Amino acid sequence: MIKYLGSKRALLDPITASIRGLLPTGGHVCDLFSGTARVGHALKGQGFRVWSNDHNGYAATLATAYVQADRDRWHDRAAAVLADLATTPPAPGWFTRAFCEDARYFSPENGARIDALRDRIEAMGLEPELKAIALVSLMEAADRVDSTAGLQMAYMKSWATRALKPLELRMPALQPAVAAGPCRATQGDALEIASAFDGDLVYLDPPYNQHSYLGNYHVWESLVLWDNPATYGIANKRIDVRTRKSAFNSRPGIGPALQAVIEAIRAPHLIVSFNDEGYLSRDQLVAMLSVRGSVQVIEIPRPRYVGARIGIHNRKGEKVGAVGRLRNVEYLFVVSDRPSALAA
Repeated sequence: MIKYLGSKRALLDPITASIRGLLPTGGHVCDLFSGTARVGHALKGQGFRVWSNDHNGYAATLATAYVQADRDRWHDRAAAVLADLATTPPAPGWFTRAFCEDARYFSPENGARIDALRDRIEAMGLEPELKAIALVSLMEAADRVDSTAGLQMAYMKSWATRALKPLELRMPALQPAVAAGPCRATQGDALEIASAFDGDLVYLDPPYNQHSYLGNYHVWESLVLWDNPATYGIANKRIDVRTRKSAFNSRPGIGPALQAVIEAIRAPHLIVSFNDEGYLSRDQLVAMLSVRGSVQVIEIPRPRYVGARIGIHNRKGEKVGAVGRLRNVEYLFVVSDRPSALAA
């Protein structure tokens, strides 16, 4: 999901290098806010045993395919399922009405394909990991033909060129099993998982400002849950976007919420990914993390997310505001109760 807000695709090298610096011989790592599962996927590929967690259904599905499912076990069966699904004729339904007619995220032709494929996946009675692979293939196929700037808060005034291409299923890049033990994906509360994890390192990439991942990617949540929810607004968001709120998206809430998670972690090593557009400053985070041990801060200047660089538009697609800045700073806070690990 290249266009994903907050994706760590461009930061995988410094993140995984920091983790390898603390755990040079491998180990058991927990990603508490897994999102697209890019970090967990990369770590599994490097031989780490990974537990990925997120409270959103679509994110847990991505982690089930990319972290929990092993390529050697599922690849051939998944290839057969995807080949079978490719023969499914289009059939417009709820998804087409919601996201191609009432809203314009996808062309009606691709919406009809998505409807038919999602119904077929639900009817196949697949094992959880195999179903997750099929759903991720469909989600990513839809992502390649959407008509947005990357956020599902709005859609293009005119169809994006890619939106006119036919939807095509592809095999997700599954990772082989790791010798350290089975990897795991869960959909749970970060505080509960932090308390339950008994391993070597926890990686935290929490929401850091007002941008809700559920609100920005509600189409994927509806696609995965397939619950035909009531919707509201121009963006046709799920109605529960209004009620499924996270303390991490609140300026007064994020500090206590993150503090509670940090205190619940039992692992000796901790890495926190944050951003200078977040509700907490670098100094606040250093103070919060110092009680866990020595803190090293790595600063990574980056271009801002593409949606932010495009500018501010009204509902008619007209540009109405200017972008304040084009770059920001990504922070990695590397924390260990073993100072020699950071010195190395």
